[in-house]
Amino acid sequence: MNKAFEFHGIQINFDNSYARELNGFYTACQAETVPSPTLVKFNRSLAEELGLDADALETQQGAEIFSGNIVPPGAMPIAQAYAGHQFGNLSPQLGDGRALLLGEVIDRNGMRRDIQLKGSGRTPFSRRGDGKAAIGPMLREYLMGEAMYHLGIPSTRALAVVATGESVYRETPLPGAVLTRVAASHIRIGTFVYFAVRNDVESLRRLADYTIRRHYPELIGKPYVELLRAVAARQADLIARWMCVGFIHGVMNTDNVALSGETIDYGPCAFMEHFDPATVFSSIDERGRYAFGKQPVIAQWNLARFAETLLPLVDDDSDRAILIATEALETFPEQFAKTWSAMARRKLGLVRSEADDATLVQDFLNAMQAGQADYTLAWRYLADAAESNPERLRSVFGSDMTKLDEWLPRWQARLARENKSAAEIAADMRRVNPYVIPRNHLVEEALEAATINNDLAPFNQLLDVLSDPFTEREAAHRFATPATSEQTAGYRTFCGT
Repeated sequence: MNKAFEFHGIQINFDNSYARELNGFYTACQAETVPSPTLVKFNRSLAEELGLDADALETQQGAEIFSGNIVPPGAMPIAQAYAGHQFGNLSPQLGDGRALLLGEVIDRNGMRRDIQLKGSGRTPFSRRGDGKAAIGPMLREYLMGEAMYHLGIPSTRALAVVATGESVYRETPLPGAVLTRVAASHIRIGTFVYFAVRNDVESLRRLADYTIRRHYPELIGKPYVELLRAVAARQADLIARWMCVGFIHGVMNTDNVALSGETIDYGPCAFMEHFDPATVFSSIDERGRYAFGKQPVIAQWNLARFAETLLPLVDDDSDRAILIATEALETFPEQFAKTWSAMARRKLGLVRSEADDATLVQDFLNAMQAGQADYTLAWRYLADAAESNPERLRSVFGSDMTKLDEWLPRWQARLARENKSAAEIAADMRRVNPYVIPRNHLVEEALEAATINNDLAPFNQLLDVLSDPFTEREAAHRFATPATSEQTAGYRTFCGT
């Protein structure tokens, strides 16, 4: 039972369409009461974007709300049902085992947004878990969501992190925390899979119609295969953006694919240091299923699972439905290649499109791999090379620069056909190639300081730098410096459950 508190003017205008329209898709549930909630981090800019009263929420009463101790008026806490393919294996029931959707608000731009608690205790979907979360993983999700947002990548974001005043037990006791996550929605491929494995065609139709109304209103009245095409297009764009900055999700299971096209779930995720398509950081990805270079292929695999759920809606004739869905799905590799190529051209300083540009991009990647170049700074320092100053670019390569030396004259000849000055080209490149990313060793240092020493200074410094990732400045220099080989050796990230 949640504690009773008197409200003092906090007003959140919930409009809970998921709970209202999709009865049977969730279980009503209450957060577990925590003993001593303390607001650790509050995202004022996001609160204001949502149309919330930031001053009222950045208080102890706000901490009570974000811990789950207070259920604000209008909220309808629910645990959503979904299934998922975890490392390729179907789990027919997963669901929100440690999360509660408080409700939805309409933000200042007229967009519907979910507000969800994560780490708020057991739900009917918890299985053997305690439903709780530790402060380190919750701060990681806050940090990564903000980093992705400022890099221009669609992402869920954190509104708040609250320390609970109790310990959670993993390998050792850790300070407990609850994250408040904001998303365009939490509808996943796994949500569709949940009803598909139960052969519940009517629920699939209701869910598809709701998804279309919420995320793809331009498709209302059109064949359901168009939903598959639209979701595939957003995934092609999202994965291409990940690849542009070296982001590795780590757990691209179907329950972690949001149909809104946002990045969701920052568990064992990380950013690549030196370029290698086989890079894996997740401690649970022992076979490299979700390696950096495999992310486009896995995205298509996940979309195939989505396509399977839609077959009864695509056509009454199963053979014809498979043919229609397969045809739609087979456009994904071309969609991704086209999107990635356009983004990569911009990273190389190219606006016009030429036939050999894809080869030029791939050869630069090959040069980076041969020279074990830092992925972020190699792209960034290309801007210097565009202005005939390749020294910084060379500095982030190892000893083997043979392929780079072969490639640079070809690229510079290609730049000459852009009909723009070197300064203009370099300026354009610096707008799309970040100077800083969340370097893995710095993320770990910040989370360790917060967890062990209750020291948020490193976290706040890193967060501040990541809020302006494209500007090269003295204050950001330390955060842009690549990790040492000792720091990267054997680095692994964990899911935090």
